[in-house]
Amino acid sequence: MNVVEPLGLLPGTAAIRDGLALPLQGGPFAFSLWRGADGRVRPVSELPEEAVAPLTTAPPPFAGLEPHRARPLVMGIVNCTPDSFSGDGVAAHRAAIAQGHAMLEAGADLLDIGGESTRPNAEPVPPEEEQARILPVIRELAKAATVSVDTRNAATMRSALEAGAEVVNDVSALRHDAEALRVVAEAGCPVILMHAYTADPRTMQQGIHYEDAPREVAAFLEARVRACEAAGIPRGRIAVDPGIGFGKRVEDNLALIERLPILAGLGCAILLGASRKGFIGKVTGVAEAGARVHGSVAVALAGAARGAHMVRVHDVRATVEALRVAEALAAGLSE
Repeated sequence: MNVVEPLGLLPGTAAIRDGLALPLQGGPFAFSLWRGADGRVRPVSELPEEAVAPLTTAPPPFAGLEPHRARPLVMGIVNCTPDSFSGDGVAAHRAAIAQGHAMLEAGADLLDIGGESTRPNAEPVPPEEEQARILPVIRELAKAATVSVDTRNAATMRSALEAGAEVVNDVSALRHDAEALRVVAEAGCPVILMHAYTADPRTMQQGIHYEDAPREVAAFLEARVRACEAAGIPRGRIAVDPGIGFGKRVEDNLALIERLPILAGLGCAILLGASRKGFIGKVTGVAEAGARVHGSVAVALAGAARGAHMVRVHDVRATVEALRVAEALAAGLSE
């Protein structure tokens, strides 16, 4: 893949009007420079013609959700697990449902519901147990919001979609289960493809090595998008996630966030899921995952400023309030 990396992001209206920049995926931000595979930085006037449309055209609304003017959609995390890394796992159905409703009241645009922990070194959960944890929660919360099912298992995908979920979010990018591509294609549902160094949480933090993490992650996701298209899943129904914390060192995570626009050339919506991750604790010195609110909000703001269409978070209210302020500032700067 000949990755074209947009650089020099800024609020877009005036810069685009004056011919100084191009819109990033049709959104409120623009880029004035780009870097090719050779590492050279060039002005947008020299951007190859074949790269213009993917970088400047807005992807369709993901799962039918219209984006906010200058801030990403907020996906609230509902972990129906007893061993979630962040300490917010809710095993009881009633409590998980209440948590989901609280997130919606706090401003979440959609909910991501999972029943298998994918933290580093986590042991797999049988699909039957995973489904028992999440299906009652999905049935109830799908009445109130767009629901995504966070699973690697095709049988769980199928059952969750039947229960009312509208989106599949797979940390293995539909690699873990040989039936997953077919299930998603036949359902006609949107899907989130995430990069992980390996598809198995038990080994994903072992032997990590990247020459250039953002470019390698972009190339991996491009290959998975093409695999989905070959299986009958159109690019417009796909979102991509760089997989912060999944087989990455601190420096890899920071580089992926800083260079998030490198994923724009895929022509898909971009999801950033970094909430409460371990690298935030290492940067801030906050050991307890549940106490990493401030660092998590900072990362969400960084993602919003780099073109993320969605952010997946635990702390919905704090994130929504921060993004609303950033949106108001961007609106003023773009006039």
